[in-house]
Amino acid sequence: MTEVSFARSFLTTLDSRPIKISADHVEDPKTYPARGAYTLPKMPSPMSRPRSSQPGEDGSTSSSTRPAPGSERSYTVQLISARNPPLDITLSAQSVNTSVLDLKTAVVDKTGLELDKIKLLYNKKPVADSKILKEILGAEAVETVTKVEFGIMIMGGAAALAAAEAAKNAAAAGGDVAQGPSGGEVLETAEFWEDLRGFLLQRVRDEKAASDLADTFQAAWKAKR
Repeated sequence: MTEVSFARSFLTTLDSRPIKISADHVEDPKTYPARGAYTLPKMPSPMSRPRSSQPGEDGSTSSSTRPAPGSERSYTVQLISARNPPLDITLSAQSVNTSVLDLKTAVVDKTGLELDKIKLLYNKKPVADSKILKEILGAEAVETVTKVEFGIMIMGGAAALAAAEAAKNAAAAGGDVAQGPSGGEVLETAEFWEDLRGFLLQRVRDEKAASDLADTFQAAWKAKR
């Protein structure tokens, strides 16, 4: 017997058997057995609502104070110098992508110091200008900390700050300020290219890439001379 013949005879046998439930069968709900309503038991004690906690001394907060998903967390950055000169600068609403160079630039705006005379320390260790808060704090601290503290080291100490304040006061008073090189003479100075490196580093946030770009610009300028 071939497989086709066997299948045909098997189906014929099934067709000869009575169908117990039709394809359009519907059960009558009235025939269901009666059952009593089930009531869930009460809780032994009511559940308390989560309370929002205030930031602790270390700046940590509970999960109820965390920002909503999709919103960017901001930090309060405190820059302190316990040595001479004493400084205490607070920067609010700083994002996780704020770089060390951004913080140093803010110090320059508030004090008038030169950028290359400012060094920032985190946990008493120097941090590179290209580092951002997210990298410095780490994945765990980024979600819990709201206040970040850096140390400031001023190269030249109080003398550098005094010179910066004197220059700022002279500019505000409209006094005669010594004029430096201008025009093409500026491109001959090393300070110009160092400033360019700092600007590129702030934008690309990569020390090697910023240095390569600055070298490319300088080489192109020298080739056109």
